[in-house]
Amino acid sequence: MAFKLPDLPYAFDALEPYIDAKTMEIHHDKHHAGYTNNLNAAIEGTDLENKSIIEILGNISNESVAVRNNGGGYYNHDLFWKVMAPNAGGAPGGSLGAAITSAFGSFDAFKSEFSKAAATRFGSGWAWLVKNDSGLVVCSTANQDNPLMDIADVKGTPILALDVWEHAYYLHYQNRRPDYISNFWEVVNWAEVAARFDAA
Repeated sequence: MAFKLPDLPYAFDALEPYIDAKTMEIHHDKHHAGYTNNLNAAIEGTDLENKSIIEILGNISNESVAVRNNGGGYYNHDLFWKVMAPNAGGAPGGSLGAAITSAFGSFDAFKSEFSKAAATRFGSGWAWLVKNDSGLVVCSTANQDNPLMDIADVKGTPILALDVWEHAYYLHYQNRRPDYISNFWEVVNWAEVAARFDAA
């Protein structure tokens, strides 16, 4: 198959109490696996089988709804797992910390703007911290869209992502999306986000 479900980089229960083990298991083994399998089915027998997910997303306006939804779901979740870690959280230092302060005024102001983007995304979608030509920006997208797509309102390289689909939090938080968003900051893997910032 062209794309393979990435392994979760930690145990299902590693992010507890902030994200519960059952949610992580279902989210990775069912939802992410489903996007991966459906993406492979959607591109089977086409020239997309030989392209990277970045190349596919960059020209998504030319592709089917199935490729858009499942390609986004495949990429978004792979990023999401990596920007979280056990014993993480806190605040970033170095070049990323300086860039956040420059762009938003302070780390707390950035957290507030990102949390608002996540909380106010109507229905299913994602909140993003993106690096592009204008620096660091916060945005949100619907469904499985992301800033790598040529159809995105805000384009750039995503370096931090938060899944606000109900399947990401409903078992533990029910309708309390703001509590889920607040606790997300306890598991952000700033070392990974900083590496993505530097690479972008």
